[in-house]
Amino acid sequence: MPSEYVAHHVNIENCVGCRMCVEVCPSGALSSKFNGNVVKILLNEKVCTGCGACVDTCPFNVLELIPREKVENFKIEVDVLRPEKIEKRKYYMIARKVVDVSYCTGCGACTVCPPKGIIWRDGIVDFPDWVRRCRDCAICIKVCQRYLGVFRSGLGEFVSAFSARSKRFKGQDGGIVSEFIASALEMGLIDTALVVGRDERWKPIVVHVKHPDQLKNERLRYSKYSLAPILPELNRIIKRAERIAIVGTPCIVTGLRLLQKEIPLYNKVVLSIGLFCMKNYRYSSLMEFLLEKGVEVKDVKRFDVKKGKFIVETDEKRLEWDIRELEEHVSEGCECCRDFTSVDSDVSVGSVGSPKGYSSVLIRSEVAREVYDYMVERGYVEIGGIDLKAIEKLCRIKERKALKREQVVPIR
Repeated sequence: MPSEYVAHHVNIENCVGCRMCVEVCPSGALSSKFNGNVVKILLNEKVCTGCGACVDTCPFNVLELIPREKVENFKIEVDVLRPEKIEKRKYYMIARKVVDVSYCTGCGACTVCPPKGIIWRDGIVDFPDWVRRCRDCAICIKVCQRYLGVFRSGLGEFVSAFSARSKRFKGQDGGIVSEFIASALEMGLIDTALVVGRDERWKPIVVHVKHPDQLKNERLRYSKYSLAPILPELNRIIKRAERIAIVGTPCIVTGLRLLQKEIPLYNKVVLSIGLFCMKNYRYSSLMEFLLEKGVEVKDVKRFDVKKGKFIVETDEKRLEWDIRELEEHVSEGCECCRDFTSVDSDVSVGSVGSPKGYSSVLIRSEVAREVYDYMVERGYVEIGGIDLKAIEKLCRIKERKALKREQVVPIR
């Protein structure tokens, strides 16, 4: 007897053409065809046994099991357009080129790779065992901001700008990132926020914040100045997640926007908080620098960057070095980045342009405005003035350095 349930394409727009469902289907109900750059996935419910193997395997909830009597069309086709190939190479080879010339941002968007053939480690992506794993679906380059030449710069569009300080939370400056997350949770806008925390040696880890009280943990408060796997973690949980907020540097937020463009499933991220960022460091390299300077990282209470100085604070002392001493430890992809203010975010937050103890805030979207209004109505924040010219100055400096570097980094 045929199964009571059959597989069905219910979220066709999320299909990336990886064909993993075809490979696991035991009955041959799923098949694929290639026509140039078009991948066609075919589903024939007449021979589907309803085993659910394809549903379990699909990374983006494209397929579901539904009652057989509700199926109207017994043959469904999904077409996925892939980019033009360069010299007929596999898409892995194209994606690899971004990494090989040190152009990669380290954002980790490409770890969306359905068969998990791309990994992220300390800000570096790698393609182990690619011959066996790669499905040639091209999603890695579809979400790669460097390969696509997606660059942001300047202040970007915003609806309001001000400085602010939270009355409830302490942070690097005004605690505003924590305030936005806590307020969004209280409003029911989100149920989870992916936030960068740290271990006892300041190694960045991604924490799932589900309650405002978690934000009082000291290990979530201050800037880590090391690349963090926010997007790899988002890619890991997206299939089962609901309403999410993320906090990240400009490259992370732009990577999110490309994921949302290609796979609507990622619209589960309803709030993105972007951080002002001039440059970042790979964790292992930054630790090497501190070791050379005789700093015991377990004793560090806070890192900061102010007026061209890299600052380390412990309970007993404050150490400073000219930021230029750390140039060799900067993530190489940062040298090509033009975006200082996280132009693609819903709200941007940083210290430049605000008084001591306050954060500069650029509200860019309606959802961010709603959260801000909630904060004000409940008296959670103190508001002050903002020096946009100071922020614009840093925007210009970063863009100028990136353009100079870019002249010697050919990609395509």
